[in-house]
Amino acid sequence: MQDTQGSERKFSITGHGYSFNMAGRIGLTIILFWAVIAIIAPWIIPYPPGKIVDWDYFGPISESYWMGTDYLGRDILSRVLMGARYTVGISLAGVTLACSGGIVLGMVAAVIGGWLDTILSRLLDAFNGIPSLLFGLVVVAAVGSSIPVLVLTLAAIYLPGSYRFARALAVNVNTMDFVTVARARGEQTGYLIRTEIFPNILGPVLADLGLRFVFIVLVLSGLSFLGIGVQPPHADWGGLVRENIEGLSLGAPAVIFPCIAIASLTISVNMFIDNLPQKIRDRSN
Repeated sequence: MQDTQGSERKFSITGHGYSFNMAGRIGLTIILFWAVIAIIAPWIIPYPPGKIVDWDYFGPISESYWMGTDYLGRDILSRVLMGARYTVGISLAGVTLACSGGIVLGMVAAVIGGWLDTILSRLLDAFNGIPSLLFGLVVVAAVGSSIPVLVLTLAAIYLPGSYRFARALAVNVNTMDFVTVARARGEQTGYLIRTEIFPNILGPVLADLGLRFVFIVLVLSGLSFLGIGVQPPHADWGGLVRENIEGLSLGAPAVIFPCIAIASLTISVNMFIDNLPQKIRDRSN
């Protein structure tokens, strides 16, 4: 049958009723590209990321150096590809911890209610009032910058927001008839959370996870730009911008390409989240 909506043509996953439009497919493709790069980067980089390969600092783009060289003469392409490991890896670990903890606490608070709900909500509301970048600066400056510290700090920053979002969804589901029936049957809290609540908030929770991933990428890049993120000789994309920012007028590619990498990842995640299949957005099972 002729498709009468050419611009809205969809891509379907066989047998499951999920469909992505073109914008969603492009976003997913870029996300998968950077995910694969983060895994295989050590095997595909043309030069060791810390090796000085060009005696001309801020060297131009050439056949040997596809993105030019940085302020020490290191290959920018190699450092951008390796930087994906830190930007994607740390951000993914941080958002996984933040959303896992927030979702579990939010569902528990919604189902149990009472004093537990009140205490958790007030404590996390107070914590949520602290500016995220300021909190990151204080913690990393006090404890020291390492990958575990960065992951835990980023997770702590975004756990309260994940908790509030999951709790709001779970409170609505908790009032529905099928949950009331399950509770009347004598089902325990664990069963209600696992079987009745979580499957019905999964779609919005996945969308929220994607948005928090974007926020964490930006905060991590900001910390690295300020010099307290990933430490030399390693660098994430924000660190690459910081290292070369003073030579912007001399070697613009050394700054522009890491910025493009950050923008491509964050924009593609937003494109993917904004174009999730209707079945997921509508919270259906």
